[in-house]
Amino acid sequence: MEGILKDGYRLYQNKDGKDLGIAENSRVKILERDGLYFKDFTGEGELLPYADWRLSPGERAADLAGRLSIEEIAGLMLYSSHQMVPAGEGAFSGTYGGKTFKESGADPWELTDQQKEFIQKDGVRHVLVTGFASTEVAVKWNNRLQACAENTGFGIPVNNSSDPRHSVDADTEYKAMTGEPISKWANGVGLAATFDKELVKEFGEIASKEYRALGITTALSPQIDLGTEPRWMRWADTFGPDFSLSCDMAKAYCDGFQTTPGQESGWGDESVNAMVKHFPGGGPAECGRDAHYAFGQYSVYPGNNFEEHMRVFSEAAFRLDGPTGKASAVMPYYSISYGQDTQNKENVGNSYSRYLIGDVLREQLGYEGVVCTDWAITADKGPDIHSALGGKCWGVEELSVEERHFKALEAGVDQFGGNNEAGPVLAAYRMACEKYGEEQARARFERSAVRLLTNIFQVGLFENPYLDLEKSLSEVGKKEYVEKGYLSQLKSMVLLKNKDQTLPLPKKTKVYIPDRHVKPYRTFFGNFTEDVTAPPPGKAAAGEFFQVVDTPGEADAAICFVASPVSMGYENGYQPVTLQYRPYEAVTARAEGITGKGSYRGKRVTCANEEDLDMVIDTKKKMGDKPVIVCLTMKNPTVFAELEPYADAILADFGVRARAPFEILAGNYEPTGLLPAIMPKDMATIEAHCEDLPFDYEAYVDSQRNAYGFGFGLNFHGVIGDGRKR
Repeated sequence: MEGILKDGYRLYQNKDGKDLGIAENSRVKILERDGLYFKDFTGEGELLPYADWRLSPGERAADLAGRLSIEEIAGLMLYSSHQMVPAGEGAFSGTYGGKTFKESGADPWELTDQQKEFIQKDGVRHVLVTGFASTEVAVKWNNRLQACAENTGFGIPVNNSSDPRHSVDADTEYKAMTGEPISKWANGVGLAATFDKELVKEFGEIASKEYRALGITTALSPQIDLGTEPRWMRWADTFGPDFSLSCDMAKAYCDGFQTTPGQESGWGDESVNAMVKHFPGGGPAECGRDAHYAFGQYSVYPGNNFEEHMRVFSEAAFRLDGPTGKASAVMPYYSISYGQDTQNKENVGNSYSRYLIGDVLREQLGYEGVVCTDWAITADKGPDIHSALGGKCWGVEELSVEERHFKALEAGVDQFGGNNEAGPVLAAYRMACEKYGEEQARARFERSAVRLLTNIFQVGLFENPYLDLEKSLSEVGKKEYVEKGYLSQLKSMVLLKNKDQTLPLPKKTKVYIPDRHVKPYRTFFGNFTEDVTAPPPGKAAAGEFFQVVDTPGEADAAICFVASPVSMGYENGYQPVTLQYRPYEAVTARAEGITGKGSYRGKRVTCANEEDLDMVIDTKKKMGDKPVIVCLTMKNPTVFAELEPYADAILADFGVRARAPFEILAGNYEPTGLLPAIMPKDMATIEAHCEDLPFDYEAYVDSQRNAYGFGFGLNFHGVIGDGRKR
């Protein structure tokens, strides 16, 4: 009974059952019962129920939860901070034998000192991975991590997770910084712009295969917040503001990720747990300010539309069409859902709200999956108000770290995102014993343990958490997947204007592409970018399609690459988040914020990339009667009134490869995308709208008399009217 030697593990194959993988030189033994192989995790020579793969995940989880000590359950409740493989220096650092990776001479797949400690000492079994240097590194690191866990305690495997890593734009904390050649797809709102739920389901099916080949078994996605506030920093990661479209996309995404074909329950070794976020909906961010920052900690509901935001969870994520039934986990947002606690009248971060998590999510909606907090909500606030890396203990700043853990557990959460240390959870357990008695405290912890273990069992990790390098190399970035991802990018782009059939351009058209200058601005992490003047990435790609020339005089047409306006919303006090390029003075803003703070009436702000507009105007002036095409990457809805009159054609994307727009400009692909939201007439209509309402502001009407409303888009023949918009 030697098994088949693989990449650091041995594989034992059951003819009529689950294949088993154990680390080479593992303490775990193989039992043979009834002609089948099982794992002996404890070395007792007995087939324990939790090791019997013939039982249901729920039965196995209940058995194991009852065997665990409180210390071991506390480890399950932890979700690691962001892990880079190999570890770098700075925000997501780690050491190897006390040295940096560069100094250590370690292989890139070796475990860091910190990873060994939180697996072996604190019992962490949920790890958030951001960057992998390569697929090979991912496979070898995963197998070492799983071997470390297998030889600890009850041999509970590690449930690795990832923020979205399939989008072209991956430069923020909540999107993975990938090094492996994974397929690249349209992002959230880009997928919504296709209005194609079958495409989204196919994305989930393919993405889950690539995730499993990298050792990832939980997706910290999809982001199903209704994107009703167009100024919100995370708008582009939603499926837009429309309730029906968001529900369709959420169901398709979760079904695609979670379903293993041919399994009655839907769960199997191709499944990836979906953690939907952010309950009860972070979209109505007050004045567009984001809750990663202390100045943006409130969600507000001036339109009394709280229920619709929550219904995307209750009617879509918790009511899937596929056999898995519901998203296996849910993440509340950092924000305080201001004024929505009708029971306790508390204004605290959503994970601390006993009303929202306990009364609404658990009791009213009957949700029994895992509830995991967003990252670092129990940590103290950081000193830099502009940094997204500090603690986000909104509404409970006066509590200690241990008291925050206890309050969240009382609310009904199971797990703490970004916490590698068991100490505060154990302190919370002692508080629970004092308040409720040891029996009730133990029962409460076991309930969370059953939920957490069920998600590990249902994806087959207890049988085989190890990866075959050859298989993973052939799966991640498979040509078929890459091509389908690229097609999703093409489908996501929206043609907004095409005056006099400017597009498509003839082959060998001489095109002028001006350089772009962007002033320094604050990034997601709070630091400033460099002052940059550079050719856009599309300039290098253009040569495949057209003849690129150096001056407007030589050109037949000009192509200007721009982005939607960039602004933060706070700098030495509250400021407007603007959707226009020119300096904006908020003369019609609220005199007082809904939450009693945050008003910016009379304040003036200029977006960081105002010169995008200058570039378009200057190019139009130089080109004269020759056409100017604007390719706009849209991270937020944009006020087109300043820009549109100077463009003969406008193509909007939501994050695509540099060559993708040229497929449309050259006529290789006829545009099919539709606007997933309204483009506002001006900022005054934005100031008058309610953050929680989807379509309560006026759309811009261009010089061709087209209104840039929800579901609008052009092909080369005119306005698209194919029935996708309901």
